[in-house]
Amino acid sequence: MSGRFCMKRVIVVLSAFALVLLVAACGGGGPRSVPSDDVAVVGDGTISKSDWDALMQQTKANYKATNHPFPKPGSVELANLRANVTQFLISSSEYQQEAKKLGVDVTDKDVNDRLNQIKQQYYGSTPGQPPPSKAEIEKRYEAALKQQGFTDEEVRAGIKLTLIREKVQAKVTGNVTVSDRPVAHILVKQKALADRLYAQLQANPKQFGKLAKKYSTDPSSAKAGGVLAGGDVKGRFVPEFEKVAFKLKTHEISQPVHSKFGWHIIEALGPIKPPTKATPTPLSQVKEAIRQTLIQNDRNKLIQTWQTKLTKKYCKTIGYQAGYAPPPGQDPCKQKSSTTGASTTG
Repeated sequence: MSGRFCMKRVIVVLSAFALVLLVAACGGGGPRSVPSDDVAVVGDGTISKSDWDALMQQTKANYKATNHPFPKPGSVELANLRANVTQFLISSSEYQQEAKKLGVDVTDKDVNDRLNQIKQQYYGSTPGQPPPSKAEIEKRYEAALKQQGFTDEEVRAGIKLTLIREKVQAKVTGNVTVSDRPVAHILVKQKALADRLYAQLQANPKQFGKLAKKYSTDPSSAKAGGVLAGGDVKGRFVPEFEKVAFKLKTHEISQPVHSKFGWHIIEALGPIKPPTKATPTPLSQVKEAIRQTLIQNDRNKLIQTWQTKLTKKYCKTIGYQAGYAPPPGQDPCKQKSSTTGASTTG
């Protein structure tokens, strides 16, 4: 592809999203029989054979455009690729159904704005050359579509799905903030063990980290001696945990606190600082950058946990047409979750 067009394969990136249509409503309930012209059902939606075939054809075009051989018939690689196409369409359907429930909407203006940003980024000005006209940008964009074998409608559909995902994730993580008070906890299942550990901590508070590493069932914090990443995050922890965490005095250790996850012993590692107005000093800039990183890290964890719960929620509603079920090891509904340690998320 021409360097003059400053191509970054943006169309290839969008191709994974380009062919997904809005979910067709088909009623609720458990797994339904799969209509003959569909490859799968999920929730209230269906995955049509036409959408599946179209996405597979675009995938083949991507292989050709990047000079990679397409997997041979009957190969493990092709079976995995077919499964990936099916699972992507199922995941997209789940997101669109959740978006509707959350009141998330993507307008034509949203799509146009994002597409214009993409056009400017990839087909706009070139260093050392005068800015191209709007007509020239459109010409470059249309040439890229032709080269990659896409239509403008397909790209817009892909952008719409991308925006839906972004808005749903923003809604899910909207309350994630980082307080200035760091906390640590030990999580166990049995009340008797929690009482015994609390008694040990009363005798020697300094062994909190050691006991957390040995006994806590929250792997994400146990490795760090019970310290929760990003400090105490309001709006993410269960109410029972948060209520106690913000009432403790600095370095105070709570009695065992019960939640749906088990029994927590909480230590306040620092004071709760009231919001302060940032000053334009290098230190404050660094602290804010760290703060934003912590917030993003917690958002990523929350999204991962939410995605796992979403998959589990829809698994019981998924049905496949013969020949389209994922091969062994490729079915996310039969794989163990990697986020089961998120012990304090509500």
